[in-house]
Amino acid sequence: MSKELRNAVPQPLVTLVLAGLTMALWAAWLGWDQLRDEHPDGSTTGPYEAWQVIGLVVTLLPLVYWAASRQYVVGAVLGTTVGLTVAAYYDWSDDASGLFVIGVGMVMVGSLVATSIVALLIASTKHKPVDGGPAHGPLAS
Repeated sequence: MSKELRNAVPQPLVTLVLAGLTMALWAAWLGWDQLRDEHPDGSTTGPYEAWQVIGLVVTLLPLVYWAASRQYVVGAVLGTTVGLTVAAYYDWSDDASGLFVIGVGMVMVGSLVATSIVALLIASTKHKPVDGGPAHGPLAS
């Protein structure tokens, strides 16, 4: 991608688009499943199955890759983290105990850390010098 085109897309726009897409992916993978599974021994699990959470993560990876490989690391991290946090808050806020806030906080911190690591790794491996010149950008050495 040319430097001019990369500079034409502002970081806040990338962040907003990724946040919106992340919330839509949450709704597609997790938003429809609201019932807990009750086992014969009386214990409950859920409402999400492991395959749903894995599906969400796998479909978020191309979005993070796209942004981070174009040096939109901040947009990749903040967009994904904000999207997951807002979606979790909206999805879980009907919990009468109030404990959903702890879960939302865990989603926020976990997605911030995981997305930061992934985005920085992608950005550092994808950033190569153009035309044999020196590397540019926040991760250039």
